[in-house]
Amino acid sequence: MSNGVTSVNLESWDNEVIKSPNLVMVDFWASWCGPCKMVAPTVEELAKEYAGKAKFVKVNTDENSELATRYKITGIPTLIFFKNGEEIDRITGAAQKKHLKTKIDSLL
Repeated sequence: MSNGVTSVNLESWDNEVIKSPNLVMVDFWASWCGPCKMVAPTVEELAKEYAGKAKFVKVNTDENSELATRYKITGIPTLIFFKNGEEIDRITGAAQKKHLKTKIDSLL
């Protein structure tokens, strides 16, 4: 994706998320999810603002149910933060940009 956000699936998960040396924010979403559509532009803005500092990826839960199950996604959008291959935090629901920036800054 040209907006700084990479779509990942089961095949690319390890290389894009687990093996990344940077902080990674994973947006678990679905095309039918209204709150997901509200969060998407914010994720794209954050990807531009934090380019080179953090990585931003999206996982479509309808197309990647294995990943959604592995990370116990019970509501979307769910944003999970990974560092050194480990989940370090998560936010479920449509969070505001200010809240996300504060969270990212605290994890960097």
